[in-house]
Amino acid sequence: MDISKIKAVVFDCDGVMFDTAMANRKYYDEVLQTFGKPCLNENQFVNVHMMTVRGAIEYLFPEMDDLSGVYACLKNIGYHKFIRYMIMEDGLKELLIKLNANGYIRGIGTNRTDTMEKVLRDFGLEAYFEVVVTAAKVKKPKPDPEQLLLIMKKFDLQPFEILFVGDSDYDRRAAASAKVGFAAFKNLQLKADFNVDSMEQIAGILQIN
Repeated sequence: MDISKIKAVVFDCDGVMFDTAMANRKYYDEVLQTFGKPCLNENQFVNVHMMTVRGAIEYLFPEMDDLSGVYACLKNIGYHKFIRYMIMEDGLKELLIKLNANGYIRGIGTNRTDTMEKVLRDFGLEAYFEVVVTAAKVKKPKPDPEQLLLIMKKFDLQPFEILFVGDSDYDRRAAASAKVGFAAFKNLQLKADFNVDSMEQIAGILQIN
């Protein structure tokens, strides 16, 4: 892809902006234990890490036809208390400042639903993004491209003008469907236009470091 044409950089949240492994594991483990189930195994963890909360619950409780009790449990537990276990990626703020200084639109496309606003507030990132699209704002979350298409429509962008930074196959598939550029973050197994393992490398690709 032609880097000089990029006008917007869109980030996935979990696994890109933040290391959320511990937070997500603790959250779903508490839910599972409430219903007498064992904690997440590694395969389950990899899968729920990509999914929306609804998708994860349906995946973790396939034997239940009525999940209303599980959702009531989720509301009671809440995710907010687990945000403190999230670790912001080194260099994220610095990259966001450079992007802004160089005229890029900064966005988020995440399968989080109702916690993204608090995450941004708690980590002092509210003013660092021009657009935030969560699973709650679209009919179909990733791997559907709707989040990226919505951002394109909002800013009148063409697919070749967006670079999406993600770490999962859901992200890769969303980028491919939307026909936008894709940078795989800390996941060499993903086919991508770029494979990066730091925010500094993203700045390097865009030649703004």
